[in-house]
Amino acid sequence: MLHVLCIVEAFETFDTTHLEARSVIQFNISSATYLHSTTVPNVLSGQLSIGTCFKLECFSLYFQSSPIHHLPTCPISQYISRGRSPGQTPPPHTAGTTKLPFPNMSQLSAALGGLSGVPELEVEALRPVNLLQERNLLPHQPLDAPEPNLSADLKKANCSPDTFRCTLTNIPQTQALLNKARLPLGLLLHPFRDLAQLPVITSNTIVRCRSCRTYINPFVSFLDQRRWKCNLCYRVNDVPDEFMYNPVTRSYGEPHKRPEVQNSTVEFIASSDYMLRPPQPAVYLFVLDVSHNAVEGGYLNVFCHTLLENLDKMPGDTRTRVGFITFNSTIHFYNLHESLSQPQMLVVSDIDDIFIPTHDSLLVNLKESRALVRVLLTSLHSMFSQTRETHSALGPALQAAYKLTSPTGGRVSVFQTQLPTLGPGLLQSREDPNQRSSTKGVQHLGPATDFYKKLALDCSGQQIGVDLFLLSSQYSDLASLACMSKFSAGSIFYYPSLHHVHNPAQLDKFQKDLERYLTRKIGFEAVMRIRCTKGLSIHTFHGNFFVRSTDLLSLANINPDSGFAVQMSIEESLADTSLACFQSALLYTSSKGKRRIRVHTLCLPVVSQLSDVYAGADVQAITCLLANMAIDRSISSSLSDARDALVNAVVDSLSAYKNTVSNIQQSGLIAPAALCLFPLYVLALLKQKALRMGTSTKLDERVFAMCEFKSQPLQQIMRAVHPDLYRLDTMSDQGALHLNDCIVPQPHLLHLTAEKLTREGAFLMDCGSVFYLWIGKCCNDVFIRDMLGCPNHASIPPNCTFIQTMLSFLFHMLIHFITSPYRDDATAKTSFFQHLVEDRSDSALSYYEFLLHIQQQMSK
Repeated sequence: MLHVLCIVEAFETFDTTHLEARSVIQFNISSATYLHSTTVPNVLSGQLSIGTCFKLECFSLYFQSSPIHHLPTCPISQYISRGRSPGQTPPPHTAGTTKLPFPNMSQLSAALGGLSGVPELEVEALRPVNLLQERNLLPHQPLDAPEPNLSADLKKANCSPDTFRCTLTNIPQTQALLNKARLPLGLLLHPFRDLAQLPVITSNTIVRCRSCRTYINPFVSFLDQRRWKCNLCYRVNDVPDEFMYNPVTRSYGEPHKRPEVQNSTVEFIASSDYMLRPPQPAVYLFVLDVSHNAVEGGYLNVFCHTLLENLDKMPGDTRTRVGFITFNSTIHFYNLHESLSQPQMLVVSDIDDIFIPTHDSLLVNLKESRALVRVLLTSLHSMFSQTRETHSALGPALQAAYKLTSPTGGRVSVFQTQLPTLGPGLLQSREDPNQRSSTKGVQHLGPATDFYKKLALDCSGQQIGVDLFLLSSQYSDLASLACMSKFSAGSIFYYPSLHHVHNPAQLDKFQKDLERYLTRKIGFEAVMRIRCTKGLSIHTFHGNFFVRSTDLLSLANINPDSGFAVQMSIEESLADTSLACFQSALLYTSSKGKRRIRVHTLCLPVVSQLSDVYAGADVQAITCLLANMAIDRSISSSLSDARDALVNAVVDSLSAYKNTVSNIQQSGLIAPAALCLFPLYVLALLKQKALRMGTSTKLDERVFAMCEFKSQPLQQIMRAVHPDLYRLDTMSDQGALHLNDCIVPQPHLLHLTAEKLTREGAFLMDCGSVFYLWIGKCCNDVFIRDMLGCPNHASIPPNCTFIQTMLSFLFHMLIHFITSPYRDDATAKTSFFQHLVEDRSDSALSYYEFLLHIQQQMSK
C-alpha cells in the first residue's frame, strides 16, 4: 500500500517557527500495481513504472494552522548552520577539513599498488572521497546495484539484483581478508517476486549435482557433451540423455543451450519425487474480531465488501476451500455446507478447552458453497452491529483455526483490534507512555509470552501460515502477537488509527492492502534452501520463517512481497577458484495444485586484495543487512547497543579503508566512493522509528517498523530508510525518457534537507509506501494550474477533486485513479520533516555533525 501526502507550504519567510503546511493531500496507491511493473523504465521511483495502470486513492486534504514543534524555533538559515547540512561548506577553522588536491585515477592506482586489468568502474569505486568536503554525493537517479567484475557473458546470465544481491560483489578469498575489510558478507533475497518473464521448464529429469544437489545453471562447466562440473562443489556429473534435447531449438547435442543453462532464474515443474503428499488445495480461513471495538472502527464492513468483490480473484482452482471464524468473548463458527439455504452460526463458549463443533462443513469448497459465502459476507457486519461485547479471546480463536486447518494446511488471516483479554494467550499492557521519548532504552521489544510462538511453530509443522492484520489505536502488544506470523512465514499489517469516521484515510489504505493481499500470488507448503560454493557457509537467516536445518527454511506460505536476508562466513580459503556462486531453490505448491521449484543462481568473482573488496561493496545491501542485524541486537541486548553497533560499523569500515590508502596523504574523513553514502544511510537508519531514541514513538509502531525491516525486500527497505526527493516544477525534457510518443522527465535526486525546500518550488518525496508532495506558496501559477487544476496557490481548495489533474501531470496521463477527500491531523507534515534525515532534530545529529562524530571515533 502506497500513501501519497501533499503538503502545500504557506509561509512568507523561511523560518521554522512559521513552517506551517497549508494543506496536506494524501493518496493511496494500490500495492497490487507497483509490484507488477517490470517491463519499462522507472519514473520517479523504483516502484512506479510507466506502462502500468495505477489505481490511486486520494484520501486526505486539510488546512493546518499550527506550527511544527519538532524543529528548532530559529530561522531556517540558523537551523541549517547548526547541523551544517551537506549543501554547505564547513568553515575554514573546522579541524580536519583542510582541502587538499585529490589524486587522479592513475595516481590512485599507483598508490594502491597497481590495479592492472581492473575495470575503470572499480577504480572509480575506490576513489577516496573526503566526506567533510564533498557535499553533493547523491547520484542524479536512484542508486543502481554495482555490477560484478565478470565477463560479458557471465554478466548477461547472472541473476537480477532485484532478486538476489550480495553485500560484496567481490568475494574475499579468506575470512581473514573479510575481517580486515570490516564489512559484512551476506545475501538479500526476494525469491518469489512478481516477474514479467519466467522460464518454466517441464522435464522428466531435473538435472542436479549428485553430490551437493545443486540445480544445473549457467555457471556450470561442460567438459564435453556428456559431462558437466558443478560450480559449487566441483563434482563431475553425467549429462542425462534427455538433457541432450533442447526444447527451445528442437535440436539434439547442445546441452549447454538448454533454457536452464541459459537463465539464472528458472522454474521447474516438479515430479512426484518432490512430494511428501499430494499437493494441497488453496485453503483460506479468515479469523475476525467482532468485538465492539472492531465493529465501531468500521473494518468489518470494509473487509466484507472487499472480499465480496475479490472472491473470484483469489488464487486457486476448483478445489479452493474457505472458512470463517469470528470471536469476541466466545468463538463463532459458520456452517456453510452447500445443502443449507442459510449459513448457520455455531457458538463455542468454552474458550479454555476449545473444540471444533463439526469437521465437514466449516471449511467448504468455494465453488460449491459460493452462494452461502456471499450471504454470510453480506450479513456479517449487521449481525454484530449492535454488540456491546468488549472482550477478545484471540488465543482460543487461533487454537480453533489451527485445529480446523491442520488436516490440509493453508493460510489463516487474523484480524485483531485490541489487546487479547480472555483465555489462553491473554496479554497485559506493558507500555509506559511516559517512556516513549526515553533516551535510556526501550523496554518490552520482545514477547511477553511464548504462547503465540509455540502456536506458530505448530502451525508451521502443519503447513499453516498465519497473517496478522492489527487494526488498533491502543497498545495491543504487537511484540507478542507478531510471533504468530514471524515463525509461520506470515505477513504483518498494522493500522494504528483506523476508523471509518475519524480516519477514513487509513480505512482506504486497509481496503487497498486487503485487495492486494487477497489477489496476489501465493505458494503453499514451501521450503527454501540456499547453497553456496564450497568454503562458504550460512551464519544467520533473517525474515519470517522456521529454520528446519542449517540451510533449509520452512515456509508454510510464500508471497511475492516477502524478502529475506542471510549472513555468510568463509570457512575455507577460496584461493583455488576465481568465482563464487550462490543458489536459492524454493520448492512450493502453487494455488493451482502444481508442485514447482523456483531457482535463482548468483555468480560473483573471488578476490585476494583488500582494495578489490572495497571496490565491490554494495552500500545499499550492506545497509539492509546491518538493519536486520541491528533489529536482532535491539531485542537480544538493547536498543542502545544496536545503535552503537551501527555507528561502529561505519567507524570500523572507514578506519580499515584509511589504513589501506596510507600512501595517499589526505586529512579529513575519507571513504571509498563505493561507501561514500554509508554514513548517510546509517544516520538515516538511526532516525527510523525502529531504532530512534529520544523521539516519542509508540511501542507497537516501533515493533511494526522492526518487523518491516525483517521481512521486506531491499528496494522497499531502502526507500523507507532514505526516501527519494525530487523537485518537480523545474523538470525539463533534458535526459527525459521517450516512451510510446510520450516524453517522461527524469528529475534529479535531492539531498534530504530543508535547505533544498523553497517557497518557489514543488517537491515530491517517495518513501516507498508514502508519497509526500510539498507545494511552496510562491510556486509558479502555471505549474499549479497544470498540476492541480487550480489558478494559483491561494485557490487550492480544502476538498481535493483535482488529484487526477496533478498525477496526470506527473505521469503524463498514463495512470488512472479515483479520488475521495478526507480531513487528517498534523502528523503528515510532522512525518514529512522527520524524513529530512540530513537535518538536526531535537534528539538526533545532523549529517555533518554525525560525520564529525565518526571522525572523532576513528581518531580514538
